Amino acid sequence: MTRNISLRPLRSVRSAFLYGVSAHIIFLGLLICFGNFVCSFIQRLSPQPFLPLEPLPETAIFHSPEVFKLDYAEMERRFKIFLYPDGDPNMYYHTPRSLSGKYTSEGYFFKNIRESRFLTNDPESAHLFFIPISCHKMRGKGLSYENMTRTVQEYVESLMVKYPFWNRTLGADHFFVTCHDIGLKATVGVAHLVKNSIRVACTSGDDDGYIPHKDFPLPQIVQPFSLPAARFDPENRYTSGFWAGSKSELRRELVSAWQNDTELDIQSNYMINVSHLEKFNTAKFCMCPGWSDVHGSRIALSIHHGCVPAIMSGHHDLPFNDILDWSKFSIIIKEDEVQQIKHILERISYDRFKSLHYNTVQVQRHLQWNSPPIKYDAFHMVMYQLWQRRHVTKYRTY
Repeated sequence: MTRNISLRPLRSVRSAFLYGVSAHIIFLGLLICFGNFVCSFIQRLSPQPFLPLEPLPETAIFHSPEVFKLDYAEMERRFKIFLYPDGDPNMYYHTPRSLSGKYTSEGYFFKNIRESRFLTNDPESAHLFFIPISCHKMRGKGLSYENMTRTVQEYVESLMVKYPFWNRTLGADHFFVTCHDIGLKATVGVAHLVKNSIRVACTSGDDDGYIPHKDFPLPQIVQPFSLPAARFDPENRYTSGFWAGSKSELRRELVSAWQNDTELDIQSNYMINVSHLEKFNTAKFCMCPGWSDVHGSRIALSIHHGCVPAIMSGHHDLPFNDILDWSKFSIIIKEDEVQQIKHILERISYDRFKSLHYNTVQVQRHLQWNSPPIKYDAFHMVMYQLWQRRHVTKYRTY
């Protein structure tokens, strides 16, 4: 005869066992939480060491990083430039004679445009037309400023006669590039070149006839750099501010006010040597007084050395200002605040400085010329600003 065995006692034992295990787990959890609370309370009573800032994302240096990323990708796919083939390359046209010195940017652009994917032989598919005449090369041939202006005028007028493209827009879809001292004055012989065309120059002051939103500044970058690009090293920067030079009234005032200060390193003589350039690597902020003509290279040099630019000018557009948020990696000091410079720098917290310094290092790649050009470098940033200005009004010429 088969006997039925009840499972209820077994189930009761298992339930009791599981209940006991659960109770122990809950107790251990409460014990751990209590221990963490005690440790946290003790840590709050103890002095805290300085904790470094979390690295900021590179996108922090852009006004609209997502818009830039998408629009830049579209530029790489679609942007086309027609380069006029006319002119004697041994005289004034095409690549300038040198890729060094203060006119480096002009030389690199002329070289990079021929190395890039943006050129097209089909003018009907071109968004913009490049006027390939180099003021740098003209000056190297001994032309005076007056003759340089006349040569630009004659060359552009020859393009008007030979090709139909200028007359379709009165030059609004054409652009001109220069980093020579003559700057935009080289274009004054052609009224529509001044009024309609995109002019890219290392000078961007009102005295040069610069037209904001149409024209834009070409970053003046003196390459090759003597020292490697600086990295994020805030702990190695013990000088509050650095400047050397006295070639303008503002700069002489800066030297006169602060050359004897023990926290600011302000000097009257600027010597281009390694020991002098190393001062950029130990300074938190580098003074960049207002520049006239072509003297804006100090900004790019400061950024290369990781020194936050303290820009002392309110009358010039900054390179790539439409794209980069300069407030994230530089400070602006008014020209009439020379006597307050030390106080202004002292009010900037260490955390704020570290953020500016980190972003200064991040922006280096955008102020660097390469051959062949590299994605996001100075050449591509210039091309992106041209891409932004590709929409032009088609004038009626009858």
